[in-house]
Amino acid sequence: MNFRRYQREYLFFASVGVAVVLIVLNFGDAYALRMLAEAACYAILALGLTIQWGYAGLFNAGGMGFVAIGGYITMLIAFPVNHDFWGSEGAAALGEFLLEMLVVVAVVIGITQIHRIGIRGKLKVILILIALVIAFFVFNNQLVPVARLIERESGFIGGLGLPVMLGWIAGGLAAAFVAYWIGKACLGLRADYLAIATLGIAEIIKAILKNADWLTRGTLTVSPLPWPVPTPNDIGFVAARAAYLALTAILVAVLFVLLQRAYRAPWGRMMRAIRDDEVAAAAMGKDINLRRLQMFVLGSGLIGFGGAVLISFSRIFDPSGFTPLKHTFLVWVMVLVGGAANNLGAIFGAVAVYIIWLMGEPIMLFLFENVRLYGSLWFDWQAPDDLMARALQARVFFIGLTITLALRFVPNGLIPERIGRIN
Repeated sequence: MNFRRYQREYLFFASVGVAVVLIVLNFGDAYALRMLAEAACYAILALGLTIQWGYAGLFNAGGMGFVAIGGYITMLIAFPVNHDFWGSEGAAALGEFLLEMLVVVAVVIGITQIHRIGIRGKLKVILILIALVIAFFVFNNQLVPVARLIERESGFIGGLGLPVMLGWIAGGLAAAFVAYWIGKACLGLRADYLAIATLGIAEIIKAILKNADWLTRGTLTVSPLPWPVPTPNDIGFVAARAAYLALTAILVAVLFVLLQRAYRAPWGRMMRAIRDDEVAAAAMGKDINLRRLQMFVLGSGLIGFGGAVLISFSRIFDPSGFTPLKHTFLVWVMVLVGGAANNLGAIFGAVAVYIIWLMGEPIMLFLFENVRLYGSLWFDWQAPDDLMARALQARVFFIGLTITLALRFVPNGLIPERIGRIN
């Protein structure tokens, strides 16, 4: 490998390495391992977003929703079985409800195909809308008594007790499935409108998970979620977090290799051609909408997978904990700072920005303490009582400053996309 060609990347990663060493010396091994494991999870999210934005130019502002889907499906698959639910009347009632909904869905799908018998145009649209309204009321009226029965008898449905990594895969597939239908509805929109649509859908997903106590326990949360490696209770915090970090690092490495191969392949060149000039790509016979849908589904599935890995590491599923700041905006900062359409840049951005995110509070605590101390000694200044409490909000300031400086001085990211011949 040509050192001069990649010396920029070496320099940036060396700087991150120095920062990690300083964090280990000041905060200890357990804290640093937790930080790196979470950063690796965010790297997967950043890779999913760079597929959408960097490869296809899709402005997805609903990453939080796909993270929530991946986390919930992992909880459903891997959390221990709730025997109280399966031995109650709620299980039978839920089964009957699902069968009824299958019939309703089949009827709605049948109505969408009535153009085959000659019913088209506005009449078809009106019939579909009527069917959807009726389906909604049927769904709501049938679900409410079932949900109340489950909450009264067993709290919530629990999990299936299956392997955690199976839950991760299922979480990614579920996010991809939801993204397919969102993409079918929203990918005709452009730029700001697509961002608004995906942001709104993410909030809807969060609201559903937060209020469906029978499904997720709502604000009561579900914990502890199992790990695919020994937990801190088994081998201690340092060893357990090191094992989890090793697993997530392997996942990031595998995804990086696969995405690099896709980027260099004709498929990757076609996607970038659509991103740069969709009119020219369409003139060459490319199906623009289909390719965009592929990228939206693939990226969202990867975000859902990364969300599953991240929520598993936290060992708690809390629908209230999903926020646009942490699970959408922060990932965007990682991609933009690292470099859109550059997989290595996305990984670097994830690690660097997450370090800035975590270190913002202790740095400001140190600065505020010195301001309070020397302000009192030198100027007889009395600091506000809540001065130290404001340090927690400093991380938002540091992230805002980071993205502002990046957009001003390196608008293409610290490790930008390499244009031209790829070795």
